[in-house]
Amino acid sequence: MNMLRRLIRPYLYIRYYFERFTRTGPFGADPPVYLKDPFQPTGNPMKDGLHQFYVKQFHESSCSVASVAGMINTLMARQGKLPEPPVSQQDLLEHVKAAHWKERMSEDGYKGRRGLPLDVLGQVVKASLDTYNIAYLSVETVQTTRHPETIDSSRDLLLSRLKRFEEQGDCLLIAHFDQGCFLPEMHIPHISPVGGFDPDTQSVKMLDVDNTLTSPYQVSFDVFYRGLSTNYNAVFRHYGYAEGGYVFVRIE
Repeated sequence: MNMLRRLIRPYLYIRYYFERFTRTGPFGADPPVYLKDPFQPTGNPMKDGLHQFYVKQFHESSCSVASVAGMINTLMARQGKLPEPPVSQQDLLEHVKAAHWKERMSEDGYKGRRGLPLDVLGQVVKASLDTYNIAYLSVETVQTTRHPETIDSSRDLLLSRLKRFEEQGDCLLIAHFDQGCFLPEMHIPHISPVGGFDPDTQSVKMLDVDNTLTSPYQVSFDVFYRGLSTNYNAVFRHYGYAEGGYVFVRIE
């Protein structure tokens, strides 16, 4: 296991510098657009809440905690249950017992594993909603794919859900994606909430919880789907990371 860990970083650096040298990926023709202007409330309570309660992760593997904290506070505010102060990341780790979440955030991880693969993220999202007594209609964990037989239906479903989030405000999406597809960064699994969608340009706004970033950003829908449907190499797959995807929450 330690040997596998030692293999990851050289591989990540090689891929990063290859894309940088060849001007491909996020270094190429479809880069992210950083959104530096202050957010203006939209009247969509889901979007507005996610921006209001947007927080950064407290260490390199805690993107799931920051993402779920923003979701929980947004939904509690929408349902008139928001505590004072709002639920913190540490509150979540103390109260939500699913999937050994707190242990996975420790330096040694849970049985040597840090962070959350997609299916575990889905478990944690549902357990968090239940722990804080938040009413919801459904929680669905969706693994995206690039398989020729299913990619069109998978893209269409995701596109319809992004439009619903933007226009109706009765749902939200937490994305599990390859960060190096979106940003000029290493190709590592990452988690962050979607903060908006423009149906005209088909661009997706990411409230990326990475604490090294100074602003949200947007990517094209094609890039967004590519990042969600990355098929990780054998080194990451050993730790439970296959394709990425998203967790889709519908509320009452």
